[in-house]
Amino acid sequence: MTASPDLGTPRIATPDLLRSVFRQHAAGVAVITAHGTRPVGFTATSLTSVAAEPPLLSFGIGTGASSWPAVAEAGHIGVHILGEHQQELAATFARSGADRFGPATSWRTGPEGVPLLDGVLAWLVCRVVARVPAGDHRIVLAQPVVGDPAGPGRPLLYHQGRFNALRD
Repeated sequence: MTASPDLGTPRIATPDLLRSVFRQHAAGVAVITAHGTRPVGFTATSLTSVAAEPPLLSFGIGTGASSWPAVAEAGHIGVHILGEHQQELAATFARSGADRFGPATSWRTGPEGVPLLDGVLAWLVCRVVARVPAGDHRIVLAQPVVGDPAGPGRPLLYHQGRFNALRD
């Protein structure tokens, strides 16, 4: 490998390199929910719009995640776009062992039995169409069936290992 004065010193690809590179990538923050024997959910920054026709989205989830068993079996999932006022909610759903659907979380049962979080910028209930193996994760492809894009506020972002607000 040859170093470029504009690019710094190249490093061999490792999990640490990938994490370091993606800390530079600002991402929107979503919470994915599902219902198994109980409601489950997790914070995701891997949410992506895949296609408009038919509408499809994707997100990644680790197969070791506590939410994976429910997501692995769920016919439908909830997708929630968080606002900058929801940093604590994002942290709760990111924290291992947290009581994600405890008294501090305002939620209700939505269409298809999917847990829906209150106060989000936007939400979708989606039908799961595929779970694609990708290393120690699965890429879940889902088709929106109902939703609401009309929540007030501005999006929450994740950058450099922290939740941030969008700046003009």
